[in-house]
Amino acid sequence: MLAVIRCMQDISSRNITDSLLASGGWTDEGKIGDLVFYTKNDLVMAEIQDLHIRRDGLDAQIAEAGWKPDAVIFPSEHASSSGTPALTVHPIGNYEDCRLGGRAETLVPSAPVLMSNALRTIKAKCNLPEFSICFEATHHGPYMETPAFFIEIGSDENHWDRKDAAALQASVIEDFPRDNDYPTVIGIGGGHYAPRFTELALTRKVNFGHIVPTYRTDNASDEAAARMIRQAAEKTGTKTAFLHRKSMNGPSAARLTNLAESEGIEVIKKDCFEPLGPERRPVTRPCANRRGCRRTAARGSPSPARRGSCRPPSRCRCGPSRRSSRP
Repeated sequence: MLAVIRCMQDISSRNITDSLLASGGWTDEGKIGDLVFYTKNDLVMAEIQDLHIRRDGLDAQIAEAGWKPDAVIFPSEHASSSGTPALTVHPIGNYEDCRLGGRAETLVPSAPVLMSNALRTIKAKCNLPEFSICFEATHHGPYMETPAFFIEIGSDENHWDRKDAAALQASVIEDFPRDNDYPTVIGIGGGHYAPRFTELALTRKVNFGHIVPTYRTDNASDEAAARMIRQAAEKTGTKTAFLHRKSMNGPSAARLTNLAESEGIEVIKKDCFEPLGPERRPVTRPCANRRGCRRTAARGSPSPARRGSCRPPSRCRCGPSRRSSRP
């Protein structure tokens, strides 16, 4: 069962859950303690009057009321100074202080399968081209012991009240697949909006849990950075990480790789993840290096005439080129 938190102080949370309730089939379970409950299929909705990011222990309160959620979903506003329209998902917890709720230096268990499936479902359903779709790095509260993630509409008051975006996110909550058998990793590196991890989740068979952005590790001591990586892996339930190498310089990539490996976490590359859907059919083209050699390239990639030979002449598949000075 999945718990959905209806936060009455949050415009997008109200609109998304209003849309969910309007879909019909819900049972009003009444008020238990200070929470109002509604149920439908595998969902239990809990309505709160205070701000969700500061409401620690909601999972325990829901369990005490009679429902034991496997994960908790928080529909919410997303705020950004850029004002860019965005539909986002992200894990929760704090790598450092707890100014935005939760506990300092403490992460909440992530829900990598559910969160990654939700991101893919947003992409599949989205008919609002002005909205970007992405992961965000792990941040803010509340604290709980049940896996959780936020699903948001951003990035300012012009978008929080968009009923079409709310209807979209509501349909995602109802429809996204609850399972898959893809490998699970944590993401290390990149910025807050994690474009590389978003791209991989949308194109490859991989689930992302906690995301440790570069701005958290850059100025952290080795001890603190190792703690962040270790806790991200523990609270994701994996011993595998993907490092966004292009978001940092070589020494930084080596440092984070070494820190991860010192914690028993394997850093892998994208080739470890199978493509989603059928692969594009490869085509062969003549090598510009030498007649008789054939190169394989994905359809639509630049031709050898524009790129030069497929590899240095001395390493051509058909043997050394006559133009090569090497034997």
